Amino acid sequence: MSKIIVNKLDKKSTINKNIYGNFSEHLGRCIYNGVFVGEDSSIPNVNGMRTDVVEALKNIKLPVLRWPGGCFADEYHWKDGIGPKENRKRMVNTNWGGVVEDNSFGTHEFMEFCRQVGCEPYINGNMGSGTVQEMSEWVEYMTFDGESPMANLRRENGQDEPWKVKYFCVGNESWGCGGNMRPEYYADLYRHYQTFLRNYGDNKLYKIAVGPGTPDTHWTDVVMREAGKYMNALTLHYYTVPHDWQHKGSATEFTEEEYYLTLRKAAYMDDLIVSHTHVMDRYDPEHKVDLIVDEWGTWFDVEPGTNPGFLYQQSTMRDAMVAAITLNIFNHHSDRVVMANIAQLANVLQAVILTEGDKMVLTPTYHVFDLFKSHQDATLLGSFTETKEIGTEEDKVANLSVSASEDKDGVVHVTVANVSATESCPVELNLLGQDLTSVTGRILTGAMDAYNDFDTPNQVHIQPMEGIVVENGEAKFTLPACSVAELTLG
Repeated sequence: MSKIIVNKLDKKSTINKNIYGNFSEHLGRCIYNGVFVGEDSSIPNVNGMRTDVVEALKNIKLPVLRWPGGCFADEYHWKDGIGPKENRKRMVNTNWGGVVEDNSFGTHEFMEFCRQVGCEPYINGNMGSGTVQEMSEWVEYMTFDGESPMANLRRENGQDEPWKVKYFCVGNESWGCGGNMRPEYYADLYRHYQTFLRNYGDNKLYKIAVGPGTPDTHWTDVVMREAGKYMNALTLHYYTVPHDWQHKGSATEFTEEEYYLTLRKAAYMDDLIVSHTHVMDRYDPEHKVDLIVDEWGTWFDVEPGTNPGFLYQQSTMRDAMVAAITLNIFNHHSDRVVMANIAQLANVLQAVILTEGDKMVLTPTYHVFDLFKSHQDATLLGSFTETKEIGTEEDKVANLSVSASEDKDGVVHVTVANVSATESCPVELNLLGQDLTSVTGRILTGAMDAYNDFDTPNQVHIQPMEGIVVENGEAKFTLPACSVAELTLG
């Protein structure tokens, strides 16, 4: 039997709700059909936004959404996506599939989608192929309330009041698809560009710099040294790829060995955060610069028969385990990690939602976000988990992944994953600092390769957790193999 001890007296950092953010790129069917179908579509929509998708995202309390990329961001010129749709420029999406981008989803549409969902916009600016003037004018267009060419242009396009935009990133993966830059060059460019991102009225920008995409801390070291005082946050990108970039492996057909390999690589997120924040601490011991993991998730081979540039993959219970492990890691590092954006929202990589025509499927990953939503803006609590190593000789992981928090009403929530593919796990849970009188739970479980599709959309779904016994201030229950649970302690 494994033991979990949660200490209500050991209050740590606030778990920023934005850790549960998402990422939407003009890639494959993420935006078009995934989010946006147009006002004239027979698919139920409000101002072109899919009603079913909006409601699903409201249910998991999506706090923040990153847009328009990704690699696409550094080829995106925002003025192409404003004004009458029939006059908008058409372009080729050279990064993703070589398809025509008609720019019918632009700044106004993105802001409308965020308004409907109730999430904050996170804008990624074009440093790679754009100019300082273009980026500066985009901020002015969105946030200035006075008389100016950009503010007047926004009004001409139907938006009288400025929007509130807090999160703005200067470039994307500037070490790769965003320009193949050296960190020294990026740091200088970042200092230059951010100078002209103005605060208009009471809109105060939270400026984000491009951080590393590898375990190598050289990029972090240089950018923090040269530009740390000009930023509010630094990004980190990490994808869980079981094999290598040429042969990533199938999303749905995999062995138990590949399952544990994937989980071991997902757990590496903890090492990455520790190593990069150690470098950040050297230049910023007061933690004025936050860490944002604005791209993370699994990356497998595309589904057979689909456009390889669309990155469409199914999502199984293996993905749910990756999500649970990763979100628990973010919670434990919430003193530095203030936002994370899983890639991506719909129909791309580890999507929370899949769509096909008027059909919508909620993936196992979506259900993990549902189970974890009680942690948003709650206080991380100290916890101890007795674990054992499981897996193969080459790829071992802890059998349990756990985090705990206390919400504003004093209620304690615990999220726990039993990542074993085959073995259930009896658990004994104790709560220090409060008499434990009741425990209720919700659980997601299934075979490691179980998934939802358009024919069986509810094969994997959240259910009430049965068999929890509370006696003498102690809770006992059994977690099935390959399961994620949310426990509410009373």
